[in-house]
Amino acid sequence: SKRMARAKYQEWIDDPDKRTLLSGWARKGLSDQQIAKNIGISRSTLNEWRKKYPVIADTLKKSKEIADTEVENALYLKCIGHKVQLKKTFKVRKIEYNDAGRKIKEEEHLEMGEDEVYIPPDTKAIIFWLTNRAKEDWRERQNIQEEQEEAGESGVIMLAPADVEGVKQEIERYKKQKSDLAAAAETGADDEQRGG
Repeated sequence: SKRMARAKYQEWIDDPDKRTLLSGWARKGLSDQQIAKNIGISRSTLNEWRKKYPVIADTLKKSKEIADTEVENALYLKCIGHKVQLKKTFKVRKIEYNDAGRKIKEEEHLEMGEDEVYIPPDTKAIIFWLTNRAKEDWRERQNIQEEQEEAGESGVIMLAPADVEGVKQEIERYKKQKSDLAAAAETGADDEQRGG
């Protein structure tokens, strides 16, 4: 069945629709195991294809990289905050008055327009990004900041074009929220022990 396998790889290389399928699966983050199953081959056969046929290797690799980059860009925007254009319908009211200042005519109509909405930075995303992308820097900067605060200087966490003060407040709020939740959980546990 060697010839059979050969015919199969050929269609996955030659048929642009099949290549699109491959890249779609890779972009969705399917494992090699799942991709092989979808093609109808074993995982070891897929590894062979990868080694022998650059078209297949590239398709899978590029698609995965595109997916990673798209997710990274989305995470970055969540970290720094961003503006979004939203289509919106506005209600417009037109009122006419006579010379005496009395209302004589009133009409309403709808107009389509765009509204710019600011999506503020997301604390969890920021913490995730910094602890993963800037481990060393972030640890050092946090320590420097704590030392400066002890010395009474104002410590600023270095961040990209985000609103630094706002981010600091967000992080404080996040920490407080977590400790409030922990405290609430403890008092809840105490009540249960008392049988109330």
